[in-house]
Amino acid sequence: MRGDTLKPAESLGYMVNCLARLYARAMGREMARHGVKVGYVPVLLALWETEGQTQSELASRARIEQPTMAATLTRMERDGLIRRKGDPHDRRATRITLTAKAHRLREPLTAAGHAINARSVASLKAISPAQFLAALHEVAAALSRD
Repeated sequence: MRGDTLKPAESLGYMVNCLARLYARAMGREMARHGVKVGYVPVLLALWETEGQTQSELASRARIEQPTMAATLTRMERDGLIRRKGDPHDRRATRITLTAKAHRLREPLTAAGHAINARSVASLKAISPAQFLAALHEVAAALSRD
């Protein structure tokens, strides 16, 4: 065990966690303007990319635990954003599709996400936004292997 104290500003994990909360707060404000909760973002992104996924597929793609995904989908269904449909080829499976309301939200929510991302890296000096993103992908891959 090291004798020195880890300072939050010098901890990569602490700073990444802080950034995640700041991004969530900024996106939450934008989402609220459209009556949508920030926790819906990973599900919406996954379904905008590929509609008709199962709950299990969505949980995997969005990196959300199954119980959390189940609760999120229940809320999204209540809020008129998704529909659950039985899979015609597998009676045990349920496919998740977006409603017209969710499709209409794609453009304004995507634009808000792009604006927040651009604002967040506008003052980077040491590396480019693309290099920063690439570094984050490398860190995520390293942690995913554990």
